Amino acid sequence: MSPKGAHSAQPSRRETAAALIARLDRLPMTRHLWVTLALLSLGGIFEYYDLFLTGYIVPALVRDGLLKDVSVGIFSGPAVFVAATFAGLWMGTLLFGFVADRFGRRSIFTFSLLWYSLANVIMALQQSGESIAFWRLVAGIGIGVELVTIDTFVAEIIPKEMRGRAFAINQAVQFLGVPVVAFLSYVLQPLTLGGLEGWRWVALIGSVGAAIIWVIRLGLRESPRWLIGRDRLEEADSILTRSELAISRDLGGAMLPAPGAPVIIVEKAGRFAEIWQPPYRRRTLMLLVFSFFQSIGYYGFASWVPTLIAHKGINLSGSLLYSFIIACANPFGPMLAYAIADRIERKWLIVLMALGIGIFGMGFALQDAVPALIVFGVAVTLTNNVMSFAFHAYQSELFPTRVRARAVGFVYSFSRLSIVFVSFMIAFFLQHGGVPAVFGFIAFAMLMVVVSIGLFGPAVRGRQLEEISQ
Repeated sequence: MSPKGAHSAQPSRRETAAALIARLDRLPMTRHLWVTLALLSLGGIFEYYDLFLTGYIVPALVRDGLLKDVSVGIFSGPAVFVAATFAGLWMGTLLFGFVADRFGRRSIFTFSLLWYSLANVIMALQQSGESIAFWRLVAGIGIGVELVTIDTFVAEIIPKEMRGRAFAINQAVQFLGVPVVAFLSYVLQPLTLGGLEGWRWVALIGSVGAAIIWVIRLGLRESPRWLIGRDRLEEADSILTRSELAISRDLGGAMLPAPGAPVIIVEKAGRFAEIWQPPYRRRTLMLLVFSFFQSIGYYGFASWVPTLIAHKGINLSGSLLYSFIIACANPFGPMLAYAIADRIERKWLIVLMALGIGIFGMGFALQDAVPALIVFGVAVTLTNNVMSFAFHAYQSELFPTRVRARAVGFVYSFSRLSIVFVSFMIAFFLQHGGVPAVFGFIAFAMLMVVVSIGLFGPAVRGRQLEEISQ
């Protein structure tokens, strides 16, 4: 055979990339991939701890007078602090979502974790409401980047038959941070230790925990899919080969399943403009509407639950105690849905949970007895968190690898943008119409979720990411 013929027999880089993706998708879910998923999820515990910290320390900030004179335009008080958090999340997801596409999944979620941990340490040492709100905004930027990057990473490394269940486990682990921050708020906020008020200790503990997880996650490797998309095929092959060896050991030396038929994907440098072209334009618009309204139901309850309970005449200590009991339900929503996560089409699971949030939320609003408040609060929390893991998986599946992080960051940023304004709207409805008015507003938002996802969302269950992208 001539040198020319020998050269032409070599697979092209496109064919090599397709073969690598086929090898990646055939990997069974053994201990190796579960450990990788656990390492990604562990950092998320403190990400959610930090995210939900917002609602749990607001009553203490109000008690200590730190938000009394804080204002932005005509708005003031607790709504400014909540809005600062979500303004930071909006900036992180919208302005910096692209960095994980540019620099890699592993390096960016490591950097963003350190970012928000340091910002929260500084926030915990501030003495004025204005500086507390500012550093909360800075921390929110890092949390926003972290949220997008973890979702992207999980979607890219988990076999298509397991993506729903993997996101359920991922979210269940991450939601462990919510009862932790609720319990610490209940225990520490009435106290002053070492000259620092209890709410400051709650913030500091979260930052220390996140730093410990940063060390644990240093051994994680880059996403092979991201490397393939950047034409770094040799690096992707090296990481994939090590994963195959580890999985083979998990299986007792058994041979791995044969790769499926390669799907050759023409990858090019990702551009933001792609998400406004067919077939992604319709998906982008659908997710923008969904993201804007879903956060009203989720954070309109989760970030305000201690305040909503207190508004029913229950004191600070009682409000934090009952909020902690409700918060304990957070990890159980994804765990209870684990068995059906890949059996029900993702879009219909989201629709069903949105309906549940609206119904149970109105039930919560109409209760005055503490046991009934807790029951309906738990029901809202469970349905919220099933919807959460389902849409985190869903939005990560609808775009190609080359623009996945920036696309998810962009559409997800609208949930953060909406809650900036919703923080003030919740405060308005609470002041003028009480808790029932708040949940009437939430029920309307859930109706918008049902319409956007139910009518315009594509099916994704059991499909390869590259197939969905086409």
